[in-house]
Amino acid sequence: MKRKITLKQIAKELDVSISTVSKALSGSKEISEDTTQKIQAFAKLYNYRPNNIALSLKNRKTKTIGIIIPEIVHHFFSTVIRGIELVANKRGYNVIVGLSNESFTKEIINMEMLAGGSIDGFILSISKETLLKQDYHHFNATINQGMPIVLFDRVVNEVDCDKVIVDDFKGALKAVKKLLSTGCKNIALITTMDYVSVGRLRTQGYLEALQDGKINADTNLILKIDDSLDVEGHLEVLEKEIEQFFKNNKKIDGVFAVNELYAVTAMKVARKLGFKIPDDIQVIGFTDGVLSKHATPSLTTVSQHGQKMGEKAADLLIDRLELEEVGSSEYIEENERDEFFKTVVIETELIERDSTK
Repeated sequence: MKRKITLKQIAKELDVSISTVSKALSGSKEISEDTTQKIQAFAKLYNYRPNNIALSLKNRKTKTIGIIIPEIVHHFFSTVIRGIELVANKRGYNVIVGLSNESFTKEIINMEMLAGGSIDGFILSISKETLLKQDYHHFNATINQGMPIVLFDRVVNEVDCDKVIVDDFKGALKAVKKLLSTGCKNIALITTMDYVSVGRLRTQGYLEALQDGKINADTNLILKIDDSLDVEGHLEVLEKEIEQFFKNNKKIDGVFAVNELYAVTAMKVARKLGFKIPDDIQVIGFTDGVLSKHATPSLTTVSQHGQKMGEKAADLLIDRLELEEVGSSEYIEENERDEFFKTVVIETELIERDSTK
């Protein structure tokens, strides 16, 4: 009897990437015919079977949902999981959580493992590395085999599926307009690189708010953090970067940060440099987590309503699993390709605390 082999082992044996193996086994035209034949022959020799997802769905339901998130320590993702579990359990489903740790390869391996008869469908937020590579073949292959996916928070147009997003643009717009209304004239932005859609949209909201306030955007007041490294494991690097940013821009009187960690770190650095919050500098962050509530001073923040996002995502997936036909006037026709898929937009809420006037 031949040993059971995994996607990872095939990649190692043939000295190719997991992505190449995954694409070759799904018949992608991106891989050369010679490489495809070699991979498929090796897989056949060792009795490897790509997950027969469609058959699994027809023959038996596991009543289990697979969740894949980029990181577990992030308060936002934990609230999304809570929302998914609430709805799933109420509707008779269990959940399994997998971590991509922001890795493209781990994302593929997690999906491969869970899709092998363990679950009926996926709810996931795309890893940063996948967004950077812009390679979404594993999502589309899974959907094409008959297993539904719901994307939340970090979504892309290249994957046709149901999606749940927060109104990042409007949330940022609201936050910066709050800073303007309390007298801030030189508002800094601490954001991520543009390949992550949420950071890009929040940056656009910041720029729009300045324009509405008749203030010219100053590129010197925009700090883009290289988040390809594990920021939470390199907090001293983040602090030094923000400290230098403040020293280079002494006129800053307001800060809008696109996530909670950046905002709390900005307040810590500002206090270290002798600024009083909110008297000298006002700060607003994004994501209403534990850090925001217990920071000194407590942080004014934009709430993403993570639990509500999770609840909506779970309802979308379970509805799709349980309904034979999909499609109603509710469904948003973003383009001709995804006219049968729904995009739910969760409104944000500005929660005012002590870091603003």
